[in-house]
Amino acid sequence: MRLHRLTVTAFGPFAGTERIDFDLLSAAGLFLLRGATGAGKSSVLDAVCYALYGELPGTRRSNGVRSDHAAPGVRTEVVLEATLGGRRLEITRSPEQWRPKKRGTGLTPEKAQTLLREWAADAGAGEPGWVAVSRSHQEAGEELTRLLGMSREQFCQVVLLPQGDFARFLRADSKQRADLLGRLFDTGRFEQLERWTAELRLRHEREVQGGRQRLHALAARAEEAAGPLAGPGWDTAAHRPGEDAPVGEVLAWAAMLRVTAAERAESAALRLAAAEAGRAAARTRLERQNALAERQSRHRLAQRERLRLTDLAARSAPERARLEAALAAEAPAPLRAPHRAALAALERAEAEEAARRAELAARASAAGWSGPLGTVDELRAAEGVLRAEVGRLEAAGADETRYRALLAERAELTRRRDGADDLAADSRRWLDDFENRHERLQQDREAAREARAGLDQLDARHQELTEQRKSADRHLRLLADRTGAEDRVRALTDAAQAARQRTLDLQERRLTGMAAELAAALAPGAPCRVCGSPAHPAPAEPSADQVTAGDERRARAAQHAAEDELAAAARHLSALTAAAAAAEAAAGGHTVDELTSGIHALTSRRNALLHAAERWLPLGQQLERLERDGAAHREQLRQAGEQSARLTGQLGALAAELATLEERLATVRGDAPSVAARTAAVTALSTATTALLDATRATAAARAHRDESTEALRRAARAAGFADLAALDAAVLPPYELDVLRGKFKQLDADLELAAAQLADPALRAAAELPPADAEPARAAAARADELLARAHSAHDQARRRVADLARIGRELAALATELAPVLDAHARISRLSALLAGAPAENALRMRLESYVLAARLEQVAAAASRRLLRMSGGRYTLVHSDGLVSGNRRSGLSLHVVDAWTGRERDTATLSGGESFFASLALALGLADVVTDEAGGMPLDTLFIDEGFGTLDENALEEVMDVLDSLRERDRAVGIVSHVADLRTRIPAQLLVRKHRTGSTVHHTTRENA
Repeated sequence: MRLHRLTVTAFGPFAGTERIDFDLLSAAGLFLLRGATGAGKSSVLDAVCYALYGELPGTRRSNGVRSDHAAPGVRTEVVLEATLGGRRLEITRSPEQWRPKKRGTGLTPEKAQTLLREWAADAGAGEPGWVAVSRSHQEAGEELTRLLGMSREQFCQVVLLPQGDFARFLRADSKQRADLLGRLFDTGRFEQLERWTAELRLRHEREVQGGRQRLHALAARAEEAAGPLAGPGWDTAAHRPGEDAPVGEVLAWAAMLRVTAAERAESAALRLAAAEAGRAAARTRLERQNALAERQSRHRLAQRERLRLTDLAARSAPERARLEAALAAEAPAPLRAPHRAALAALERAEAEEAARRAELAARASAAGWSGPLGTVDELRAAEGVLRAEVGRLEAAGADETRYRALLAERAELTRRRDGADDLAADSRRWLDDFENRHERLQQDREAAREARAGLDQLDARHQELTEQRKSADRHLRLLADRTGAEDRVRALTDAAQAARQRTLDLQERRLTGMAAELAAALAPGAPCRVCGSPAHPAPAEPSADQVTAGDERRARAAQHAAEDELAAAARHLSALTAAAAAAEAAAGGHTVDELTSGIHALTSRRNALLHAAERWLPLGQQLERLERDGAAHREQLRQAGEQSARLTGQLGALAAELATLEERLATVRGDAPSVAARTAAVTALSTATTALLDATRATAAARAHRDESTEALRRAARAAGFADLAALDAAVLPPYELDVLRGKFKQLDADLELAAAQLADPALRAAAELPPADAEPARAAAARADELLARAHSAHDQARRRVADLARIGRELAALATELAPVLDAHARISRLSALLAGAPAENALRMRLESYVLAARLEQVAAAASRRLLRMSGGRYTLVHSDGLVSGNRRSGLSLHVVDAWTGRERDTATLSGGESFFASLALALGLADVVTDEAGGMPLDTLFIDEGFGTLDENALEEVMDVLDSLRERDRAVGIVSHVADLRTRIPAQLLVRKHRTGSTVHHTTRENA
């Protein structure tokens, strides 16, 4: 990497545009960046880092990029031209920043920009030039990082060598060294590997712990399933393996439980067989005694039942007679239901006839009928008359319907005519004020149009006054700058006159002492340059304040420098004077206050005109709307008049037709309110007459049917043995009572037959002849046998369940052991590996973590590379060595750094070095680290290095040694920039970049030793 040119604008302390030519500075291989404290020396390095990486160095990232001295309209920008990987590139970066708006007042944000260009031999038309590579922040950053081969932190440590950091690095503990080296050599992957193995070990531990928990849960289940298996000599819990017992021990313990459970199950099966045989014998004896007792009891019960049933049959003779009479009455029963139905039908018909007759009387009274309606013949005659009247009324109903329709039509026509009259009145009222409103809108719109025209003129005038106020502001600033420049010119004039006077004084004093100066040049035997004599009897003696030619030359050089500075200040004053005059002319001779007042007045007037002008478009829309509404109301007035006249004619024709229909309907409806009402009344009377005739006929038919059913039932009763219908009704029983009696005597007869059959059973008779049975001893023996069998069954079932449960648990234990075997093996391996990588003492004698091991190897390389330069800088006395020995406490080992003193032959800690020695060591360490990082980055050559501060601690001899080492860095065309305040370096390094700070911002100047 070689830097060529750097251009910064509004960056850090630089308010304007400053250009740095690194090719010019690097021509001698070594150059100096100097300036007062806070002038911006380190900002030059910040600009290089910002151009390459888009960010400032880590310790200065919070300072910001934009200069506080820059004018608002000046855009912050850094342009770096450099050769990276054999390619000449130009990087341009601008951060996100605010700039004044091009129109109006205020600020607007401007996005960050990145431009990457490459110099090409053929950029187009056969000519060399710059070719754009990328405008993307990400693409440009990735390409630059690839070409540089190092991260921003590596670049800031390797290219911009901060001596303070490495001085601290010498005295730091292992953790601080690991932090710096880890950032530079990107060993985070090894730390990630440590974390990954630790997490993997934790996962395996969780799996193993889970497996052991499952194993001991199964062991607990086996212990619970086994229960009190063994006798007094065996305790299951005492023999159970502990939590850390091997899997094989748990399996052996479970197998022992299964064997013991199997033996106990066989013993329980033998006891169960013996209990079942004893229970069978006791049951047989009990069953024989129970059978004898049962037969004897049945014989006694049969004798008592027969006596009871015989007595019950004697007492139930009357009820048996009732049952027989009721059974006889069932023969005529089918005729009883039709007879009852005929009686009910007659009753309903008579009630219906009475209701119809009452209804007919009410209808006749409502219709005003006065004719007879008593007999059937009178009803038939009235029915014919009423039907004829209904026909005549229905014919008149059509006229009444037409009459009502004409009334509704007349009401609708009247409503429509009134609506048309209202619309016409509304249109006339609206049109009365139309012309006045139309004229007012036209006048308002014309005023708005004039306001719009005036607004354009005011905008032009406002822009003119704004530009004049800017010029007036600039004129005030330039006047202030001119005052400062005049003061500086006066001061420089005095300084130049003083320098000129000093030069004249020295010349005069030198001429006065010229004899002594010539005498100093005399030699014995050599002729005098004034008189030519070889003898010099009384040469003049120099005075105490003798002026030499060198004094005169230095005074003349100081005079020329003062005069040059005065000329530059005078030119600057002339430029300020001219610029102030131009700004005053551009301001038109007005002050800032006058222009500000004028702008405020124009703004107020513009706001008023703007309010009026904004009404131009709405007023035009209102005018168009008013004209459309006027045309609509005129059309509405015309249509309303035509409709009102048409509807008035239609109403006259309707009035004549309504009069004719009303006269005809009055004759037909009589006293009724309407023909429809009269028709309804007559129709209802006719319907009621017809209904009464039908009810009278139905009553006669029901009476005839009743007489026929009564005679048929009387004949059937005599045939069944009953004297009349009253006797038949008395014999009839309700169905439920008849069913009860029939079931009662049927059951009584069956019970009598059953009792006789039981008494005739030979087995019951034989049992009755034997002594009474006694089953209690046999029952007690059977109960004892049942209890013994139940206990034997329970013990056998429990033993079988234990065997089955232990077998199942044994299979689960075997499966779990097979499953855990690879897990336990993997856990053992990963635990040892994790302990080794984490530096655990059991597996790692040096207690060195993997990342520390890698960093120790890097530190060893850095120490070796640094020692080569430290030997030269210390005159062969000091060598840096790396130590991986154990350290006290919990600190990391492997990152210790010692210095070997060749004068004493002893190794001591780097913290014991003096200030100058620490600078030797830290500079050597920084350069060695640069070599190692460069090699790791792929051997990317670093043709430009910067060393920031640290030279003030060196004496003259030490400075000579360091300069020799720095001169060696210029091999292979490498350029080294030193950032320092040390005055001696100004005389040792010809090429210099001077950074001067001013109240308005810093500037840079390329200089040499002669004019420094």
